[in-house]
Amino acid sequence: MKETAFIWKNGDFIDWKDATTHVLTHALHYGTGVFEGVRAYKTESGTAIFRAKEHYDRLNASAKMYLMPVSFSSDQLIEANLELIRKNNVDSCYIRPLIYRGYGEMGLNPDKNPIETIIALWEWGTYLGEEALKSGVKCKISSWARLDSRVMPPLAKATANYANSVLAKQEALDCGYDEAILLNINGTIAEGPGENLFLIKDGVIYTPPSSDCVLKGITAQSIRQVAEDLGFSIIEKSLIRDELFIADELFFTGTAAEVTPIREIDGRVIGSGQRGPVTEQLQSTFFDIVQGKNERYSDWLTVA
Repeated sequence: MKETAFIWKNGDFIDWKDATTHVLTHALHYGTGVFEGVRAYKTESGTAIFRAKEHYDRLNASAKMYLMPVSFSSDQLIEANLELIRKNNVDSCYIRPLIYRGYGEMGLNPDKNPIETIIALWEWGTYLGEEALKSGVKCKISSWARLDSRVMPPLAKATANYANSVLAKQEALDCGYDEAILLNINGTIAEGPGENLFLIKDGVIYTPPSSDCVLKGITAQSIRQVAEDLGFSIIEKSLIRDELFIADELFFTGTAAEVTPIREIDGRVIGSGQRGPVTEQLQSTFFDIVQGKNERYSDWLTVA
C-alpha cells in the first residue's frame, strides 16, 4: 500500500502513522463497523470523487441498519473527503470511509463503545488487474452462499458481512481462479465478493434484483443509467447459474472492479472468451465519465 500523509478521524486530520486503534476495539472483535469504497479520478478540472453523495448516503444508511448513531452528515463527510484529497495532493485515489465501534467495553452489547469515523485514501490501481479490463477474469461459483437477510442485512456495507466475501475470494484464488460468484440460499445468482454482476443475452442486459441478497451497487446503478441512455433494455430478474454459462457476455461492476469482463466460469468459456462489444461500449463510456470527458454526467463528479 502506498501511504499518504494524512487520515481524517472524527473531524481532525492526523498523520497516517498516528491512525492507530486499541487491540480491544469493539469492531475488531465483533465486526461492528460499516464502510464504503469510493474512487476519485484525475480530470482536467482536478481530482474528482465519483458519486460522492450516493456513497456517503449509503454509508450513513448502513450505520442506521446496524443501529450506529452517526456524528457527521453526508455533506460534512464529503467536505472532509475533499479536503483530505487536497492535503494529500493526490491525482487519483481509492477512498475508504469507515464508521466503527471503538474502545470501551467488551461484550455483545455495543452501546458503551464510542462511534469512531475515519476517512483514508491512497493511490490504487486496477483491482482485478489492468489486463482484466481487456481480457476478462476467470470465475468460480463459490461453495459459500451469499448471506441472507434473515442472518444479516445484505443491503448494508458492513465489515461483518465481508467475512462472507473474504471466504469466497480466498476459495476462488486457492482454486486457481481470479474471482468468485456467490449464489444466494435459494440457489440463484447474487453477486461477486465485492461486485455486482450483469449478463447480456441477445442484446438485452440482465442483473439480479436486490431482493436476491444483492448490495445496491453505486457503480451498478450508474452503469444501468448509462446503458438505458445508450438505448439498451435492462431487466432485473433472478438468474440461475446455467444462464451464466450460455450468456453472450458477462461483466462485473464495482468501485474497485470498475467495469470488468468475465471470460470464463467453472471452465466454461463465456461468449467469445474475451470482452464483448456491449461490455466494451459500457466500459469505455464509464471511463470517459469518471475522467470528466462526458459532460452529460458531469454532476456525478465532485471536484476537490
